[in-house]
Amino acid sequence: MDKPGYRLLRILCAAWLVAAALAGCDRTPAGPETTPAQLDAGMVNPGYQEKPAWFTSSFLDLREDVAEAESGGKRVLLYFYQDGCPYCKKLLEVNFARADIVRYTRAHFEVIAINLWGDREVTDLQGRPTTEKALARDLRVMFTPTLLFLDGQGGVVLRLNGYYPPPRFLAALQYSARYSGDKPGFREYLAQVSPEPSAGALPRDSTFLPPDTDLAARHSGRPLLVLFEQQDCATCDELHADVLQHPEARAQLARFDVMVLDMWSQDPVKRPDGRTGSGAEWARELDVKYAPSLVFFDADNREVFRTEAWLRTFHTVSAMDYVASRAYLEYPEFQRYISARAERLEAQGRHIDLME
Repeated sequence: MDKPGYRLLRILCAAWLVAAALAGCDRTPAGPETTPAQLDAGMVNPGYQEKPAWFTSSFLDLREDVAEAESGGKRVLLYFYQDGCPYCKKLLEVNFARADIVRYTRAHFEVIAINLWGDREVTDLQGRPTTEKALARDLRVMFTPTLLFLDGQGGVVLRLNGYYPPPRFLAALQYSARYSGDKPGFREYLAQVSPEPSAGALPRDSTFLPPDTDLAARHSGRPLLVLFEQQDCATCDELHADVLQHPEARAQLARFDVMVLDMWSQDPVKRPDGRTGSGAEWARELDVKYAPSLVFFDADNREVFRTEAWLRTFHTVSAMDYVASRAYLEYPEFQRYISARAERLEAQGRHIDLME
C-alpha cells in the first residue's frame, strides 16, 4: 500500500515541519492543527500542550500509517487528546518523561496524535474520508487521553480510556506490541506484570451494599454503581481515602446504590440481569481491565457508562452526576458534558481545579 515516493515525501515534510516550527508556524502535513484560540468558547479548556518531537508526522491516512508501521516492524498507536486536558498533560509530562517508556514506545510504535475536537481531514481504517472530531465520535471516544493500540491489519488490540500511571502504561505498551491473538487477556497480563503495593484488603463503606445483595431485586429506584477493584491496589486506596471522601463525592454517592466487588473473586454475585456468577466472571464478561473501574447501571439495570482509568475528584464526581442526573441522554459525548458542567460552576463563582 506504499505509494510511489510516499516515504520520500514524508521525509521532505518532516524537514518542512522543522523549518515551520523555527518560524513559529503551527502546522502539520494534514493541515492546520486547531489551537486554543481557534476553538469555540466552552468547547475545551485552554492549555495547548506540546507533543514530543518523535511523535509521527502523519497525513492521517490511517491505512497508510498502519501499512508503513507494519513494514517497519512497528504498530500504530492512536492518541486522542484535547487542549487543556490535565490527564493528557500528565501522560506527556510524566509517562513520556520516563526513558524506559519513551525507548519502548519509539522502538515498537508510531504514535499519531488526533485532536478530539479537530477539523483536520482523516482517511479512516475503512478508507472513508472524515475529520478528527468525526473519527473520535465514530470510535466513541469519551475520555482524553484515549489510546487505541492497533495491530498490523488495523484492528484494535487494546483500548485505554483515560490515564494509566507509568507501570500500568508500560505494561499496556508491552502487551500491545507482543499481542498476536493469544491469551492471556490484558487484565490478566496486567495483574501478572504490574501489581501495586497496598494494605491488601478491599475498602469497605457502611453505606455500600453488601457483596451478597441480589442486584436484580433492587427496588430503590436509584441507579447502580459497581466499583470493580482488587487487593493490593494503590489507586483503589486513593479513590476511597481521598476522592470519595470529598463532600461533593459523598453527596453524589447518596444518589446511587453502590457495591464494591473484587474483580478476581470467585465468590458468587447476583447480577443485575438476574444471573449468578463469580465477581471474576462478571468482570471478564464486562471486559473490566483496570482497578478501580466504576461501572454505572440505570434504574432498569442497563449499563449506561463507565470510567476505567485514574481520575481525580472533579471528573469522578462529574461521572456520577452524569449518570444520576441522566445527563447522558442529553450529552452522548461525556467531554461536552464536562465542559458544560465546568462552565456552569465557574459562572456560579466556583473555580474548578481539574486535578483536585
